[in-house]
Amino acid sequence: MRPNLFTRTLSLGGALLLGLSLAACGGSDDQQSAQGGGQQEPPPTKAEVIRIESRDISLAKEYPAQVRSDREVEVMGRVEGILEARHYREGSMVEKGDPLFTIEPAPYQATVEQREADVESAEAEQYRAQRDAERYKRLYNQNSVSQQQRDQALADLRTAQANVSQAQAALDSAEIDLGYTEVNAPVSGMISLSETNVGNLVQPPQELATITPLDPIEVRFSLPSGDAYALRQQRQQGNDEANAAVLTAPDTASAARDPLKLAGEIDFLGSRVDESTSTVQVEAVFDNPGGLFLPGQFVRVSLPKVKRFDVYAVPAIAVTEGLKGPQVFVVNGEGKAEARFVSLGEVAGDWQIIIDGLSPGDRVVASGIGSVSAGDKIDPQPFSGAPAEPQDNAGSNPSQAPDAEGGEGVQGGRDDAKEDRDAQQAEQGQGDSDAQNGANG
Repeated sequence: MRPNLFTRTLSLGGALLLGLSLAACGGSDDQQSAQGGGQQEPPPTKAEVIRIESRDISLAKEYPAQVRSDREVEVMGRVEGILEARHYREGSMVEKGDPLFTIEPAPYQATVEQREADVESAEAEQYRAQRDAERYKRLYNQNSVSQQQRDQALADLRTAQANVSQAQAALDSAEIDLGYTEVNAPVSGMISLSETNVGNLVQPPQELATITPLDPIEVRFSLPSGDAYALRQQRQQGNDEANAAVLTAPDTASAARDPLKLAGEIDFLGSRVDESTSTVQVEAVFDNPGGLFLPGQFVRVSLPKVKRFDVYAVPAIAVTEGLKGPQVFVVNGEGKAEARFVSLGEVAGDWQIIIDGLSPGDRVVASGIGSVSAGDKIDPQPFSGAPAEPQDNAGSNPSQAPDAEGGEGVQGGRDDAKEDRDAQQAEQGQGDSDAQNGANG
């Protein structure tokens, strides 16, 4: 009897253990099923989206140039003589009409006095001939002299009048030569070193010095034919802003000071394209108070309002580097991000011109780029930005203030991306916590 009872007890115990084990296994499957059913699909990523359409956009262009002074004058000695005096300090600024040199005036003063005497003698002879002509005219009317005698008196009068004019012309010429002995500044500007020392003989025409006007100054440079076309088109539309120009001297910059700049405007745009360089010559004029910029100096000239017409442009932060090159994320018909490879053109401030890869109507993700991947669901938000004003350092992607918000610069885009990533991680963590709590319940 005992063996049978022991055997029956073991059988009941084994069955009980087996039931508990199966119940435990069933509970684990139910719990796993409950956990699986509690997982949620990640929410769509919120991002600003810009719709592609053609637009006119301004950008700043910069070109190498050289300063000129088209009104530079060579001061010449115009009479022969010994250089007696120099009346200026070399390298100083002189005003128009200031005395510069004195060439010995004594010989020319003597010539003037001689010519004055010649004039007086000719005038005396004219007076005598005038009286004779009047006397012979009366006598002729009285039939006291012949017609030939009267005509001779009139001829002598005309000869005397001509002699007076000749003597007066000689006097004027002598006075001009005397005036040339005092050399005055023909224009205002900075004067050079003297080319002739005091005491040397001046033989005309001989250069004595050079005067270079420094305010205003002219700058000539070459525009690529495409930029010249855009500039000409703007000017034909009456856009005066297109003539704005900024001159910069890069070699004047330091760690504590920005480079010197001048504001001016274009006053000449060439009418033909240079066949060898495919460029158009341009001249701009700049006020140069203080004469800090000098002719011959190499500078940079920027045109801050050069337009590109009917182009596609996206915020520069929308462009990322993909495996095959530059790319943007386009929201497709399913509302998901799709990588699109593009060809890049010029940079206009915070905007990137796209040459190829986009079509009108495409929706490009313009914020939170760091948190977007191909295939992500996008919750499109209205684009808050606008085409930025062109900046002096066109050709790069300049960041704006560190606290810039979405659509306001590269730094703003980075901040948006960080905020989106933090929000997505927080939502993902909350979803996992809810699922775990449901399973434990």
